[in-house]
Amino acid sequence: MNKFNFTIKSRYSKVTDLINRLRLMNVYGTIKDKIKGEIELCLVEALNNVVKHSYKEDPNHTIQIEFEIIRERIIIKIIENGLKRNNTDRPKLEFDPDDIENLPEGGMGLYIIDQLMDKTEYQSVNGQNIFTMYKNLN
Repeated sequence: MNKFNFTIKSRYSKVTDLINRLRLMNVYGTIKDKIKGEIELCLVEALNNVVKHSYKEDPNHTIQIEFEIIRERIIIKIIENGLKRNNTDRPKLEFDPDDIENLPEGGMGLYIIDQLMDKTEYQSVNGQNIFTMYKNLN
């Protein structure tokens, strides 16, 4: 079992720094590149959502990230104290694929996460928001 804990400031640049740090520390071990890419994409989307929606781009807050590999599964918890997420329904991507001029510019992050991760959970307790993502490695 490998477990890593990180705390970053609520800034987009710190999200990028975290991804680079994960790579340098080789926290993924021997995981296939495709799965690493999916995990990183979901992590970036989730953290950027915290920065944008939960903290309203206020850079003076922190985000905790718990990254744990247990056997053949990665569990990533994102913990923050910003605004609670209102919609916890399973995300849908609704648009007309024939109307490329009006494709949605936002709102696809949670859909992407839902499609690439094996399971997600969200809870908000006593002002603390916890978003957990699970990815099976086999």
